[in-house]
Amino acid sequence: MKHVFFWLCTALVICASPTSFSNIAPDVQLAKVYEQRKPVSDYLVSEKYDGVRAVWDGKLLKTRTGHIIHAPKWFTAVLPNRWLDGELWAGYNNFAFVSSLVRRKVPDHENWQQVHYLIFDAPDPLLTFEQRFEKYQGIVNGLHSIHVKPIPQHHFTNKAQLDEFYTQVLLRGGEGVMLHEKAATHQGGRTAQVLKYKPKFDAEAVVIAHLPGRGKYQGMMGAIRVKTMEGVIFNIGTGFTDEQRVSPPAIGSTITFQYQGFTKYGKPRFASFLRVRDAL
Repeated sequence: MKHVFFWLCTALVICASPTSFSNIAPDVQLAKVYEQRKPVSDYLVSEKYDGVRAVWDGKLLKTRTGHIIHAPKWFTAVLPNRWLDGELWAGYNNFAFVSSLVRRKVPDHENWQQVHYLIFDAPDPLLTFEQRFEKYQGIVNGLHSIHVKPIPQHHFTNKAQLDEFYTQVLLRGGEGVMLHEKAATHQGGRTAQVLKYKPKFDAEAVVIAHLPGRGKYQGMMGAIRVKTMEGVIFNIGTGFTDEQRVSPPAIGSTITFQYQGFTKYGKPRFASFLRVRDAL
């Protein structure tokens, strides 16, 4: 019984405090798709930034899969000794630029000057998201940092107000909005408490086969067969350059694809290849 009690206490300490173990994946929240099942007033709404997800565990900056991000020391020196969740962002349509910086083991100090760490949560299992918003906003504003900023959250009372904000985001080059359930406590993994509202959605899948091309793609890859984490298998035949068709994503690699809702059989509708996911 003493051994059981020791391990239970250890687990509680790890869950309640920031962890800085290398390559341990943080228990981050992952969004589902907004389907208007609850009133808009139940949520806080923010812009969705197309950056690289980054978790500060109190000592180290990590990707959501647990890999250390070798940011310059001056970039992380201002961050507090607590868990923060956010996006590394360098402006609209600059995902590839940030992704290349994150993959480097030796930081490029000059290019990191263009990066902002946009905070959207300060995870705490005892607080609702509405309370966590007030908390992370206070923490980040208290840093008085040029490159670390809190993401604003908005209250809307109806779908028309949400759509107006959504349209404004798209017009300035954004990719969509996020809805966090106000009363929800932090829950790791894919959750309906966090929703994304986008004209096109993206998801990930593993490549399980290459299908031969026909016509102008004769002798090249025509489509890839993929399998999602939920076990759904389907083909993706669009979104590729000719170069990618000659040298397609490797079998076993994880790719990101875009889609527009689901078919009646539960498969992504109009799926299109976006990119190979970096092994971060």
